[in-house]
Amino acid sequence: MPAKPYLSMHVRLRVLGLLLLLVSFVAAAGDSASTYFPPRGDWERMTPAQAGFDPQRLQQAIAFAQAHEAPEPRDQAKSLAESFGAKEPDFGGQIGPTAERAGINGLIVHRGRVIAEFGDTRSVDMSHSVTKTFLSTVVGLAWQDGRIADTNDRVAGYMPRNVGPRDVDLFASEHNAPITWEHLLRQTSDWEGTLWGKPDWADRPSGPQEQWPQRARHVPGSHYMYNDVRVNVLALAALQVWRQPLPQVLRERVMDPIGASSRWRWHGYRNSWIELDGQHMQSVSGGGHWGGGMFIDSWDLARFGYLFLRDGRWQDQQIVSPQWIAKARTPGADKDDYGYANWFLNTGRKALPSAPASSVTFRGNGQNIVYIDRDNDLLIVVRWIDRGDALDQFIGKVLAARRTTPQTR
Repeated sequence: MPAKPYLSMHVRLRVLGLLLLLVSFVAAAGDSASTYFPPRGDWERMTPAQAGFDPQRLQQAIAFAQAHEAPEPRDQAKSLAESFGAKEPDFGGQIGPTAERAGINGLIVHRGRVIAEFGDTRSVDMSHSVTKTFLSTVVGLAWQDGRIADTNDRVAGYMPRNVGPRDVDLFASEHNAPITWEHLLRQTSDWEGTLWGKPDWADRPSGPQEQWPQRARHVPGSHYMYNDVRVNVLALAALQVWRQPLPQVLRERVMDPIGASSRWRWHGYRNSWIELDGQHMQSVSGGGHWGGGMFIDSWDLARFGYLFLRDGRWQDQQIVSPQWIAKARTPGADKDDYGYANWFLNTGRKALPSAPASSVTFRGNGQNIVYIDRDNDLLIVVRWIDRGDALDQFIGKVLAARRTTPQTR
């Protein structure tokens, strides 16, 4: 008899705990259900005033952006020749497609609703190095699936010999053998060699030209250096792991589930074709340095950015693992404002003083910008804005247009 009250109390506590758990689950489900995800071919709009923005100040922010379009030629072949080609006289030739871009354009999305649009947002333009974020996402999917067991694994262990042209053995040399997936993702691999006719030192060379091939070497993982040849090594390695074209993986696993259009294209080079499993496949590029890369409009870029604003989730589907996003957002040891390619972090608010330190940008030449701000539930796509502090001023003006601005951290 004495045990009965104790048992009764124990049962009551367990029931209470289950009820609290149920309430918590229902609340979480309610939050998830209330989160808006745009259906394919449509995106709900809201006026700035309805979203809590001062319409006049928001329009002033947009006018500022429009007054600061990048001055480079809109013809991207000409723009690349005038920029990279001038610095890389021997190896600056374009081997991938280019296009003439639209003028400055963009979208502002707050709490899932489009509150502003400006310029030709339907123009399918080169996105340059934003392509790297699509590439690292596809690598992340391979990691999620267990195709890559650990990003600290040596990439050589996943590769056959001579995976590209006959003269390419990506990781056979003593210097390249220790390179890991982490190194390639963080641009700290210091991979040396020639891929698709481009030697590693051809990208942004420094010093006297006669010294370029004899540049100093760094232990893989010890030195950050932005380099498109090495990003293309990552793309070729990822192709070997997936054993199917990376654009196909991206379409099936990401772009179709988030309702992207059928208009985007991910290009490689005219000489970046290999034979894999008896099939002729193109290894895509990680940017537009020599042409190629992701050609996409602002609306599809916004969907891609919105996926990460929602922590890799789209409606009831977890498309990109939160663990992968956490890894991508973690700064590297040699560069504290860069995560995985091409996650630009706002560590210490150095890059964007007007934005929260937690904000992230995917960036490409031109500039092509996808701005992700969890603190303010804000997504901005702006394309072809001038370099310098124009981006920071534009974002600052958008944030200042909010009638109530949460404290940044």
